[in-house]
Amino acid sequence: MSNSISISHFLLLALADTRQLQLLHFCLLLGISLAALLGNGLIISAVACGHHLHTPMFFFLLNLALNDLGSVCTTVPKAMHNSLWHIRDIPYTGCAAQLFLFAFFISAEVSLLTVMCYDRYVSICKPLHYGTLLGSRACAQMAAAAWTSAFLNALLHTANTFSLPLCHGNALGQFFCEIPQILKLSCSHSTLRKLGVIVVSALLLFSCFVFMVFSYVQIFRVVLRIPSEQGRHKAFSTCLPHLAVVSLFVTTGIFTYLKPPSMSSPSLDLAVSVLYSVVPPALNPLIYSLRNTELKAAVRRLMTGCFQEH
Repeated sequence: MSNSISISHFLLLALADTRQLQLLHFCLLLGISLAALLGNGLIISAVACGHHLHTPMFFFLLNLALNDLGSVCTTVPKAMHNSLWHIRDIPYTGCAAQLFLFAFFISAEVSLLTVMCYDRYVSICKPLHYGTLLGSRACAQMAAAAWTSAFLNALLHTANTFSLPLCHGNALGQFFCEIPQILKLSCSHSTLRKLGVIVVSALLLFSCFVFMVFSYVQIFRVVLRIPSEQGRHKAFSTCLPHLAVVSLFVTTGIFTYLKPPSMSSPSLDLAVSVLYSVVPPALNPLIYSLRNTELKAAVRRLMTGCFQEH
């Protein structure tokens, strides 16, 4: 039995075998990453510069955009580098750092989406208490709690994963360092420790999911009782982007980790992992901008100002 300390590097899954497909994947990843950087960068700039957007909803959206930038910068650059130079290896320390950052940003995404759901719930179901429940101090505390819980969760998973001895080689069945792929290399019999961490994460995710479902049930009950069609449309326009982002993130994540083994194949696993790890950071800005007139106007003013300066 060889310990994980003796492993100096891991071998990541190649996105393609032929040179033409490798270059194609490089171009696709480059396009997705540029879209994510541009979209999230515009949202961050628009919210930071637009004083009328200094509200709880846009404050949390800014945090989500920052998280999406970090998420796409964690996995995509290394995958692009490997595709361009036709290599697969990643150093042991680099893999640990990538796994920690990926777990951190995924956990923060779940926490921030839950906080944003609470913002929509208070805004629609308890509008008279909105200023009290979501003041600037309360928003800062909720954002800090989301980032801190994500950090602790990622630290727990990373420490648990890399403390296990590995004796099944160093080849990973994924294009980035992911916890299930590292655990497949483990020869440890400490099943209880693995199960304990999985249960803790599952409980956290399940509690966030239940809270979001409960909140949206209450939101839709209130919205459907609004007498005017314009009022219902305005309420739905603030909720649907968040609901779309949550649905995209949750469905791809659940399918990735809970699909039956009979459906598992390298090409399908690769496609689904790209869907839940790379695509959402690029699509989130588009989803939020499509139905939010204030955000679209702020981005338009920002871009117009930049072009006028040049």
